[in-house]
Amino acid sequence: MTDEDSETPVSELQGGEENELPVIQLCGLVEELSYGNSALKTETEMFEKYYNKLEPGDQRHPRLSEIKISGAEFAQLRGRRRSKSRIGMDRVIGLSCDQKCELVQKELEDMKDEIRHMRANAERDLQHHEAIIEEAEIRWAEVQRAVHEFKKDILKTISKKKGSILATQKVMKYIEDMNRRRDNMKDKLRLKNVSLKVQRKKMLLQLRQKEEVGEALHEVDFQQLKIENAQFLETIEAKNQELIQLKLASGNTLQVLNTYKSKLHQAMEMSINLDKEILLRNELLEKIERETLQVEEDRAKAEAVNQKLRKQLAEFRAPQVMLYVREKVLNGDLEKTVKMWERKVEIAEMSLKGYRKAWNKMKTTNEQLQAICPPEK
Repeated sequence: MTDEDSETPVSELQGGEENELPVIQLCGLVEELSYGNSALKTETEMFEKYYNKLEPGDQRHPRLSEIKISGAEFAQLRGRRRSKSRIGMDRVIGLSCDQKCELVQKELEDMKDEIRHMRANAERDLQHHEAIIEEAEIRWAEVQRAVHEFKKDILKTISKKKGSILATQKVMKYIEDMNRRRDNMKDKLRLKNVSLKVQRKKMLLQLRQKEEVGEALHEVDFQQLKIENAQFLETIEAKNQELIQLKLASGNTLQVLNTYKSKLHQAMEMSINLDKEILLRNELLEKIERETLQVEEDRAKAEAVNQKLRKQLAEFRAPQVMLYVREKVLNGDLEKTVKMWERKVEIAEMSLKGYRKAWNKMKTTNEQLQAICPPEK
C-alpha cells in the first residue's frame, strides 16, 4: 500500500467536483474506486493478520475496522489526510512486490494448514459419526433380535397356554436371562476396554518415540525416505506382477493336476475292475484245471476199458455156422417158452384175483349171517 494509491481517488474526486463530470463517468469512477477499495481492504486484512502473528498479544494495535469515530473526527481525519497528500504526494510508503509475494505465500501456507486441519477434523468427525452409526445399527440389530426372541419365546407361548402365573414366570425368566447375558456382555466389554487401553498406551508410546525420531530427521532424510519409498513401491509392483504370474502358473498347474487326478481316478477304477476280472479268471482257471484232472481220470478209465475191450476183441473167435444156427433156434424156443409161461402166470394171477374176490365175498356173507344168527352156546 502507498499514500499515492490511497490519495489518488481523492484528487480525482476533487478534480471531478471542479470540472463537473457527467453521471456515466461518475458511475464508472465509483465502480473503479469500489473495486480498488475492496482489493486494498483484502491486502490490509492480510497484512494485519500477518502483523498480528508477528507481534505479541499485549502489544497489538487496534484494527481499522474496530476503531469507532464520529463524523466530525472522520472529516477532520480526512482533511488531515488531504493536507498530507498535498504535502507528500510523491513520497512512497508501503510494501514492495517481494514483501507482498512473501506475505501472500505465508497466507497461502496458513490457508493450506488450516484446510489440512479442517480436513483432519472433518475426517475425525466423519469417523466418529460412522462409529456412532455402526454402533446404532448393531444396537438396532440387537433390539430386533431381542424383540424376535421375546415374541418367539414369550408371546407365542402365552398365546398357546392360558394362565397369568405361567406367563409371569416366563416373563421373569426371560428378563433374568437377558440380565445375565447383559452382565456377561458387560464383563467381556470391560475386559476388552482394559486391553484396548493397554494397546492405546503402547501405540501412544510408539507414536511418541516415532515423533522423537522424526524430529531428528531433516529434509535430506525425507528425500531419502521418499526415494526409498519409490524404490520399495517399484519392488512391490514387481513382486505383485511376479505374484500374478505365479498365481496364473499355479492355476495352470492346478488344472493339470486336476486332469491327472481324473486320469489317476480312471486308472484306479480300471485297476480295480482288472483285479476283479483277474480274480474271476483265476477262479475259472482253477475250475478248468479241476475239470481237466477229472477228464484225465475219465480218459484213463476209458482208455483202460478200451484196452480191455480191445483185448477181448483181439481174443474173440467167431463160432461155427451150424452151432450158431442151433443156438439161435434154441434161443428162439426158449423165448417162446418164456412168453408161454408168462401168459400162464398172467392167467393164474387173474384166476387168483377172482378166487380172492369170491373168497372175500363169501367171508363177508358169513360175517353178516353170524351177525344175524349168532351160534348157540
